Amino acid sequence: MSPTWPDIPYSPWRETCSALHLYAQMIGKYRFAHAPWQNHSWHATLYVTARGFTTSLVPDGSGGVEITLDLVDHAVVGAAADGRTARFALGPMAVADFHAHFLRLLGELGATPAFHGRPNEVADALPFVEDRVERPYERDAVSRFFRASVLADRVLKRFRTGFLGKVSPVHLFWGSFDLAVTRFSGRDAPMHPGGIPALPDEVTREAYSHEVSSAGFWPGGGPIDYPAFYSYAYPAPIGFAEAQVAPEGAFYSRELGEFLLPYDAVRQAADPEAALMAFFGTTYRAAADLGGWNAGALECAIGEPRRPRALHPLREEKEQR
Repeated sequence: MSPTWPDIPYSPWRETCSALHLYAQMIGKYRFAHAPWQNHSWHATLYVTARGFTTSLVPDGSGGVEITLDLVDHAVVGAAADGRTARFALGPMAVADFHAHFLRLLGELGATPAFHGRPNEVADALPFVEDRVERPYERDAVSRFFRASVLADRVLKRFRTGFLGKVSPVHLFWGSFDLAVTRFSGRDAPMHPGGIPALPDEVTREAYSHEVSSAGFWPGGGPIDYPAFYSYAYPAPIGFAEAQVAPEGAFYSRELGEFLLPYDAVRQAADPEAALMAFFGTTYRAAADLGGWNAGALECAIGEPRRPRALHPLREEKEQR
């Protein structure tokens, strides 16, 4: 068992995780309200940093504003391009209280304290201002989840380097609260049926406008009661569910329509990073091979520090003439 991958069982921190999910939604919704639309909603996401999750610079206020969900000092920290800063501590509180604190922080930064006030992708959720039941905040569980997110982010970023085609950043989708990276075949996809709770179908259909193979990390909740890595294809090619993938412990969930690898299978592996790369690689391979992707034009070796990509063979031949 590797000591560097922390134990993050979902059940003991379920309520804290639910609260953190909603806090991330508010921060993400602030970015979403002010950033220009980017393909597949990439303008809405958060990113892993050395301290937690950040919006990056949002075009608002006097030049720009950045909000960080600091999971090291357990605070929400805001910084404006004009030098102003503001913060408030994370701890047990109601979602409505977090909402009020966050609006005040935005005001202190000279930002626009307005964003959509109801959660997305959460069934039967209350508007933030009406959610007045106090939520717990388990600092140790949050810290361990953050350390796991840092490690997952590192492997996802390494996996991302093996693709020359269109590929997303590694980013946190606050709607479903998962860290994800997505590869694209370059071809149009059939219209997505939509139907995701509390998410407009037009957003879902724009997100899945082209064929994808997507992989990521999820802390748990909903249909699974444990943290897991996932991989899916849209549209899923014929035979995808029956594909043989690695490592041992990975399986196809027909309920979710995707491959899952329990986090503990990675944490307990002799080489967690190699096990996770095998999962991402073999599930992508199944999607690409069965889906008829143009692998030769889209793929490349995993990136290494200080080593530029080799020239394409045809271009290399021309350069040598």
